[in-house]
Amino acid sequence: MKLGLKRKVVLVTGGSKGIGLACARAFAAEGAQVAIASRQQENLDRARQTLASEGFEVVALPADFSRPVDAQAAVSSAEQLLGPIDVLINSAGAANRYQLDAYNADAWHQGMNSKYFPQIHAMDAVRPGMIARKGGSIVNIIGAGGKSAQPVFLSGGAANAALMLVTVGWANALGRYGIRVNGINPGSTLTERVHKGIQADAQAQGITEAEALERNQSKLPLGRFARPEEVAAVAVFLGSDQASYVTGVVLPMDGGLVPVI
Repeated sequence: MKLGLKRKVVLVTGGSKGIGLACARAFAAEGAQVAIASRQQENLDRARQTLASEGFEVVALPADFSRPVDAQAAVSSAEQLLGPIDVLINSAGAANRYQLDAYNADAWHQGMNSKYFPQIHAMDAVRPGMIARKGGSIVNIIGAGGKSAQPVFLSGGAANAALMLVTVGWANALGRYGIRVNGINPGSTLTERVHKGIQADAQAQGITEAEALERNQSKLPLGRFARPEEVAAVAVFLGSDQASYVTGVVLPMDGGLVPVI
């Protein structure tokens, strides 16, 4: 399948690790010109070196997308170095989990500032240029926690639910300018963050990490967690010309865990 991504300019927020890094790799493999952005320079350097060792050269941009000024600066830098952004992959942000007695104003603000606002600010930064050029694709990597409430993830889940609404709202509003906006809701995916959670789970239960992983995976109809490259493959399709009539979709990738429409 010809995806039409060769020489396209792609910005991946949260591109230094996990699903974001997998997206950067997948777009680069399709011949796109890729910029990755992340808050920590050390993580960016490691990601850039990893991709370079695989034959992929990317631009690395330090930015905290919870700050509008950083988002605008990162988009400006990416466009100065590579050209106008054709595809935005929004993978920045990960909200904390809280026990019930720990929910306070800080917890609720953390959920929004760590996930909702970084993606909102990235979209705000690329939108005027895409409107002027009458084209572009935005893919928001959101999360299944916005569809099914978990007591320890209410602030993060609320941020995810809000992002779903904005995703479909922008798809409706921006379609007339040739801009497509879609979302992906991954469930548990084998990233560094999930591995740390499995380690903590194993310690708490007094079992091995392999046993903890198996217990968690056994709850899924597909019997396993997703791999980052599987989520990236869907992001690449949604960002490509092959998905030219797909917009306003929020696609679940939770292994069939939550059977809702």
